[in-house]
Amino acid sequence: MKTKMKTKVIDEAHGDNWSLYNADCVSFAEGLPDDSIDLSIYSPPFANLYVYGDSVADMGNCADDAQFFDQYRFMIAEKLRITKPGRLSCVHCMDLPSSKTMHGYIGRRDFSGEIIRAHIEEGWIYHCRVTVWKDPVVEMQRTKALGLLHKQIKKDSCRSRMGNPDYLLVFYKPGDNGDPVTHTAEDFPVDQWQQWASPVWMDINQTNVLSKKGARDEKDEKHICPLQLDFIHRCLVMWSNEGDTVFSPFTGIGSEGYMALKHGRRFIGTELKPSYFHQASQNLNAAESEGKGLF
Repeated sequence: MKTKMKTKVIDEAHGDNWSLYNADCVSFAEGLPDDSIDLSIYSPPFANLYVYGDSVADMGNCADDAQFFDQYRFMIAEKLRITKPGRLSCVHCMDLPSSKTMHGYIGRRDFSGEIIRAHIEEGWIYHCRVTVWKDPVVEMQRTKALGLLHKQIKKDSCRSRMGNPDYLLVFYKPGDNGDPVTHTAEDFPVDQWQQWASPVWMDINQTNVLSKKGARDEKDEKHICPLQLDFIHRCLVMWSNEGDTVFSPFTGIGSEGYMALKHGRRFIGTELKPSYFHQASQNLNAAESEGKGLF
């Protein structure tokens, strides 16, 4: 997609059906035409839980949740403008841990709820939420969270808690969809619909992700969590047509674009971190080379 840019693009890469920009997502989106995106899929930065780089444009470089949402709202508003009426935006997130050091208590912050409220306030319509199951044993091993340790049950189970799931939050832009996404009973059988219509997805493979090895750099924050390909697949099949343009403002290593190209869609994305941008470019090139027959 060609656009008159309003921001400095550090680097860019293109294929027959994709464009990727090493640039700030908000400023970039300001240069996109109105009503030009069919579907967006992405994980936003989780406030200041992880810092991905030292750029002042990195939304993860924030003091608290309020400062994060002050910046994220600009993206939410631009995303509404560039999305076609009646089309959707899929946001992957989880609720965030609080700590005594930063928040004065050990618990959870309603990050998913704040995302919903921010979208509604910027003009989106809240469409649905899916809870995505994650293994609490894996979470315990990775985080050593007190509430998940078995010894806490014996000490004081009032401090024990359940594992922290992921969420899919879906929003749609007001207006009539001029290009409906339709299916047949053959390509979307009823048993598949009954499975996907569940408010809890128990079968998303947490390890089915793109390789992140090449995206690390010497000063990396040591946290790269690519979005699961199963997750992206369902969003694309459910809510887009072949040939649609899919947008990710936080492209990371290119998972959303990789799957979009595999499914015969077009992709446009932005990524601020150079090492992620270069890895995403390789992944998008690979997807297009493998899927030439789709176009």
